[in-house]
Amino acid sequence: MLAWSLTPHILPLRFTWKISRNASTTKTNLIVQVRDPKGGGPVGMGEAAPNIRYGETPEALQLEFTSLLQAGLGKIRTEAELQEFLTAHPPAHALRFAIESAFVLWAARQAGQPVWQWLGAPEPALAVPTAFTLPIMDPGEVAEFVREQQMARFQLLKVKVNQESGYDLLRELTRVLPGRPLIIDGNEAWQDPDKVMTFVEQVAPLTGLKARLLEQPLPATHTAAYRYLHPRSPWPLFADESVTDTADFEDIAQQFHGVNMKLMKAGGYRNGLRILRETQAHGLQTMIGCMVETSLGIWGALQVSGLTEICDLDGLLIIQNEPFGLVREAAGLLHWQDI
Repeated sequence: MLAWSLTPHILPLRFTWKISRNASTTKTNLIVQVRDPKGGGPVGMGEAAPNIRYGETPEALQLEFTSLLQAGLGKIRTEAELQEFLTAHPPAHALRFAIESAFVLWAARQAGQPVWQWLGAPEPALAVPTAFTLPIMDPGEVAEFVREQQMARFQLLKVKVNQESGYDLLRELTRVLPGRPLIIDGNEAWQDPDKVMTFVEQVAPLTGLKARLLEQPLPATHTAAYRYLHPRSPWPLFADESVTDTADFEDIAQQFHGVNMKLMKAGGYRNGLRILRETQAHGLQTMIGCMVETSLGIWGALQVSGLTEICDLDGLLIIQNEPFGLVREAAGLLHWQDI
């Protein structure tokens, strides 16, 4: 039998992480490990970053992990057996990714292969550009935040917006860093597609604004509203919360121009790769994103980044004293190596 363990890590953040629906100064993520109980062999590790948007909490995931151990997780010896086991005993998506990624790393090390090769993914670049995110804050704080975080080193920026302060945040950011491509992320803050268009029309004339895309401004359930927006938005519309582990991609292609795939939402590498390939097959743009994650989770995302056009993998840069050091950022590029 393999020995599995799960350890919670409380992660203080470098600044208040505020999006349209919540704010936090710490995150609690869970690290899964798998190894041969006799020792001496490879160790696999994976990370779960619970997301309350999907009803995930650290406490609930720990209970699920205990149940999986009792159901026979330790008896698994092949990835095919693991996939069958997790289908029969489906845990929360974030925990499923942590377990699958730990096992894949263990199995790939056993086989002497890099993880991307084990997965059948394209070889990722060794230096991958990432976006960096400006959270929701008082607009008067933007200029100082940009200086403190040295945001000018990133060639692509992301801005969290809501109805109340979105215009002011964009005005301040484009004043400080004009002409920088921006991901404008609403995190489902709007309820009415016409109000989304009013916002777009209000901010579009801002001097220095260069919008790369508009991400998930409306709730995922507002499918008709997205089909209404699709031909009207001057910027590409990207799905985030609208694509979790499953999606009707024929319909998604009528609502969006691209998809932001996150492994924590997809529930694992295999499903994440399927989502990216479905996205490409339907003529949509591909993006890979993250939650607030340590370099372990970001390292995992980089293993499948060869299938994506846009990388938004700054989760590790939000954490104070990031504990693993598996990914290094310099000049807006993420550098990784096999572990």
